[in-house]
Amino acid sequence: MAKREQEAQNRPDNTAFTQQRLPAWQPMLSAGIVIPGFVIIGLAFIGIGAALFVTSRSIRVIELDYTGAEAGSSCHSCISSTKTCSCSVNFANNEFFEGPVFFYYSLTNYFQNYRKYGASRDDSQLYGDLDNFKTPDDECSPYQYDNNKKPIVPCGAIANSMFNDTFELFQIVNEREKRVPLDGKGIAWWSDYNTKFRNPSVTPLKNAFNGTVKPLFWPNAAYQLDTSDPNNNGFLNQDFLVWMRRAALPDFRKLYRRITDGDYSNGLPVGNYRIKVTYNYPVLSFDGRKKVVLSNVSWMGGKNDFLGIAYLVVGCLCVAMSIVMLIVYAKFRFPEDSEDPR
Repeated sequence: MAKREQEAQNRPDNTAFTQQRLPAWQPMLSAGIVIPGFVIIGLAFIGIGAALFVTSRSIRVIELDYTGAEAGSSCHSCISSTKTCSCSVNFANNEFFEGPVFFYYSLTNYFQNYRKYGASRDDSQLYGDLDNFKTPDDECSPYQYDNNKKPIVPCGAIANSMFNDTFELFQIVNEREKRVPLDGKGIAWWSDYNTKFRNPSVTPLKNAFNGTVKPLFWPNAAYQLDTSDPNNNGFLNQDFLVWMRRAALPDFRKLYRRITDGDYSNGLPVGNYRIKVTYNYPVLSFDGRKKVVLSNVSWMGGKNDFLGIAYLVVGCLCVAMSIVMLIVYAKFRFPEDSEDPR
């Protein structure tokens, strides 16, 4: 008796929903539906793929390797230098480089997606929590405290390994250098600048860092990252925000500056150019390479031939499958499909 009462209590309500009696529709797939469907989908994919591929091919990209690993490289002397070293990379622009032009730095064989590397940060500290300035999160270890047990701010492996090469771009006009203005405002993600990162509510900002030390490999403290713009310091520094957003793949590039001002607002004219590099960041220890990348964009974003090729391949496969299904249907269709319904 008790068992029957228990079963009655566990029984779902006698409704169409709980008893799965709701009306349902199941498509009756036939050759007349499937084959035209594959053709339409295939043609749509081919059209999209062609548009993406043609657009991608119209985007210009200039890549300049300045690692300096080769003996004849202009930056070769900087590899063994223990002090701040400068070198130059020259290139020729043989046709008008339509703007806006984006200036990137690129690293290879650098695994920012490594789990321990990605976890080595203190989000509360990066949000401006002063309590975490004094006691950084354990996830930051071994970049949590220095040898004198002073807390490192910002702590962690990501912040400690921040890219610190700097660049200046010049056009060579009548054997003289004409500076190309580089705009570093607004290069970080909006969500990073406005939501995920905060500076402490302390004025001046330097006072918030009392009793702390800068990351071991940084030349300056966080509140001195940009001496020319007081609003571009601390955890809201644009270059810092760009670096803290980790890359998914080992070969990546990150936005350094935009070329949108002055005589170069519409693009880079034909001519010879020189990039002056302040060489600081070591990459040869992990067999990496460093590059400077100049690129423009289109409605689809940056250059990406793979996306268009992928659409074209899928579209062609759909059309090919529809042809195969049509042949199979015409040759092996069931007798009742050809009978006169009258």
